[in-house]
Amino acid sequence: MCDACVMNAVKDQMLSRRQFFGATAAASAAVAVGATTATPALADGHSGVVDMTHTLHRDFPTYFGRSGFSANKVFDFAKDGFNLYGLTINEHTGTHIDAPLHFSADGQAVDEIPLQNLVCPLAVIDIAARAAEDADTQVTPDDLKAWIATNGEIPDGACIALFSGWADKVATDGFRNADDDGVMHFPGFHIEATQMLLEETTAVGMAVDTLSLDHGPSQDFATHYAWLPQNRYGIENLAGLGDVPAAGATLVVGAPKHAGGSGGPARVFAMV
Repeated sequence: MCDACVMNAVKDQMLSRRQFFGATAAASAAVAVGATTATPALADGHSGVVDMTHTLHRDFPTYFGRSGFSANKVFDFAKDGFNLYGLTINEHTGTHIDAPLHFSADGQAVDEIPLQNLVCPLAVIDIAARAAEDADTQVTPDDLKAWIATNGEIPDGACIALFSGWADKVATDGFRNADDDGVMHFPGFHIEATQMLLEETTAVGMAVDTLSLDHGPSQDFATHYAWLPQNRYGIENLAGLGDVPAAGATLVVGAPKHAGGSGGPARVFAMV
């Protein structure tokens, strides 16, 4: 074979390789773009993310008034070349999820909650102005009807969140807001609103920015006992509700997945 023929053959091979790798790169880019645009949150027109999770620490207020979290350093970077903490956590501390098992004999444990229920439309019921005047106020059927009149029907598979403005009190005694008799005072869901949601919607979750789905003075935990045994979950101590719209956001609940758990601290955020 002549020298010119060899050179031309090499050039042709190099060109073929460039075309192959160029086509491969273009295809990969197209796949990457396709994966991004196929993300449900982006497909719904969301353009930002709001963190709805309080930072968990030893002094975070709890329903029973005792610390529910500790972190003990087991390995230290200066000594061991890496850091590692041993955690002790009450399942219902900080921003956390109540699994149906929390208030039922045989409801779903936290590891059994269907994944699709943890990414859902968010409907925010704003009672902050009323809560500023009355700490014991509750979400009622009238509040739900007013939301529907303004925003349309509650979306299928939604999480209904109570926004009372209570998250701003989290670093103060006003978050538990206990009186001299030890009775706490903060907003929650009235049992009649809970029953309306159970009967008239397919909502999968209920959330509050307070310590409990039931309002502070509750002695019977009527909302807990009505809602959770229906294999619907709750979220307590939610943050950031003042930074999301009444309708249109998508809630993402990073629930823990320990076997048989009645709940646990969760990283929660909203796509807006």
